[in-house]
Amino acid sequence: MSRKTKTTDPPCSLGSNIMATTILLLTISVTMFAEFNQKLKNKAMDRVKHLTDFQVIEFRRYAIKESEREHFAEYFESYFPEAFQQMGAIAFGQFFERKNPVGFTWMRGFKNMDARAVINAGFYYGPLWREHASTMNSLMVDSDNVLLLRPLSPDRGIPVLPSVDPVKEGKGAQGVVVAQIFAVKSNNVDAFAQQAEATFAGYRAAGAREAGVLVTLDAPNNFPQLPVRTDGSYLVWVGIVKDNKTLETRFTPLAERSLQPLSATGLLRSAPELVILDPTRRSRLRWFIEEQ
Repeated sequence: MSRKTKTTDPPCSLGSNIMATTILLLTISVTMFAEFNQKLKNKAMDRVKHLTDFQVIEFRRYAIKESEREHFAEYFESYFPEAFQQMGAIAFGQFFERKNPVGFTWMRGFKNMDARAVINAGFYYGPLWREHASTMNSLMVDSDNVLLLRPLSPDRGIPVLPSVDPVKEGKGAQGVVVAQIFAVKSNNVDAFAQQAEATFAGYRAAGAREAGVLVTLDAPNNFPQLPVRTDGSYLVWVGIVKDNKTLETRFTPLAERSLQPLSATGLLRSAPELVILDPTRRSRLRWFIEEQ
């Protein structure tokens, strides 16, 4: 009777484990993202299928006078989103910055830079703004913190979701929007985006719907009456989570753990900034439910 020799498998290296985990996360998140896009192909989305290809995006962060932010949002939502839409632009969404009591953020899109110049001129020299400018300006402390951006790739721009249904969405826009802002070293945006892709895949796997990956648009400001930041290149990841529980137990811990490896790439000028954004009542960008 022969003796059986006990064999053991060689231990996996740390690098192999990390690579396997990354591949698994990418596979899961790509599947989830595809399913999300498929679910959005419903009757509600059919109504906005003509509102696409906004390749110039302004990420606008205002400082509002203390205790006036809600009033500013009410004025904003009463008069301006439809006006931009009629002119060929879009207000993707507007939000209260959760950790900044005077912070009001909104995102606006244009088809291209020429459209940006024409539409902004038409709006800010037109009758609607002329009527409401004094009220709006009286509530703002600063409106110059603006990033001029473009999608990292044509398919990773901000989606135009259907407007909030006042009957079916009686409580207004729901969910939480998150924006992670990365100050990237000059000429390193593409390299950093590649390094960060596994992190973004992890966010999606943790329940965040990716709503865009945006990078600095290197183009002269063709409407200088509205200043934009010129302090370097940025990458902005935008996502949507269902509720505070998902934010606090799944997304935020993951985002905090990502700070060290992303900073270790050596491609950033400063630590990433995570901005938590609560949609205002009529914000298009929100946790959109398929059945709506």
